[in-house]
Amino acid sequence: MAPGPQAQATLAPPAPAFARRTLADRESVLGTLMLAPALAYVILLVGVPFALAILLSFSSATAGSLDFTWAGLRNFAKLLGDPQFHRALGNTLRFMLVSQVLVMVLAVSAAHVLDAAFVGKRVVRSLLLLPWAAPVALASMAWVWIFDSTFSVVNWTLKVLGLLPGWLYWFGEPGLATVAIITVHVWRMFPFATVIVLAGMSVIPQDVREAAVVDGAGFFRRLFHVNLPMLLPVVTVAVVFGVVFTATDFSVVWLLTRGGPYNSTHVLATLAFQRGILGANLGEGAAVALFLLPVLLVAAVVMLRLARRAEVGT
Repeated sequence: MAPGPQAQATLAPPAPAFARRTLADRESVLGTLMLAPALAYVILLVGVPFALAILLSFSSATAGSLDFTWAGLRNFAKLLGDPQFHRALGNTLRFMLVSQVLVMVLAVSAAHVLDAAFVGKRVVRSLLLLPWAAPVALASMAWVWIFDSTFSVVNWTLKVLGLLPGWLYWFGEPGLATVAIITVHVWRMFPFATVIVLAGMSVIPQDVREAAVVDGAGFFRRLFHVNLPMLLPVVTVAVVFGVVFTATDFSVVWLLTRGGPYNSTHVLATLAFQRGILGANLGEGAAVALFLLPVLLVAAVVMLRLARRAEVGT
C-alpha cells in the first residue's frame, strides 16, 4: 500500500540549507588578516632597519652625505685591529656571562622561596616585577645616585658599618664601574628570570615532589636531582633571553658611564653608537653593531636544541 501524501512529505529529505559563508568560516584568510599587523610591524620596524644595517656595514657611508661606496669587508677588517673594539667585545662577553650566572642563581633561589606557602606571597611576587617594569631611564638615574661619588648610599652604608677603609669612586675606576654595570644588569634581569623559573616549577608533577620527600631526599638533593633537571628547558629559555638582552643592551651602560672612564666600559652597542652616530661613520658603526650577531644566533640555536632534547628526555 503506497503511503499517503502526508507520509510522503514526512519521509522526503529536507531541503539543503545554503548558509552564507562569513569571514569566520574562512580560516586561512582570517589567520592571514589577524597576523598581518604583527608581520607589518616586524617587517617595517625590525626587518627594514636590520637589512639597512647589513648594507651599511659593507659600505663607507657617513652621516650627512648621500655617497654610498661599497667597501666590502674593510670595516670588519679594521675592527679586528682596533684595541678599543677588542675591549668593547671583551666587556660585552664579560657582562653577559657574569650577569647571567648571577641572575640564574638568584632566580632559581628566589623561585624556590616564592614557591613555598607564606603570608603575603602574592604581594611579594608583585613587588618582584617592579625592577623589570620600571623605565630603564628612571631606574638608571636612581642607580647613578646610588653610586654617586659623593652621595653614594653604598659608600655611606659601608662607612657606617665600618667596612669601608677608603672612599669608592664607582664611576671613576674601571673595575668599580664594571661592578656597577653588572649589578644593574642583574637587578633588571633577575625578576624576569624568576618569573620564568616559577612558571616552570608550577608544571613539575606534584607526585614527583612528594615521592622525593617520602624517599627522604633533602632540599639540595631534591634541588639538583629533581627540580633542576626538570627545569632545564625553562632555564635554558631564560638564559637565551638574558644573553641576547644583555649582549645587545645599550641603555644601561650609556646612561651609567657613557663608556667611561677612559672608554674602559664600552660594549658593542655603545661603541657602535659612538662610532656610527657621534662619529658619523655609519659603515663602521653598523659593522660594530652586527659583529656579535652570528655568535648570538649560533648560541641561541644550540641552547634551544639542548632545551628541546632535555624536554623530550624528561
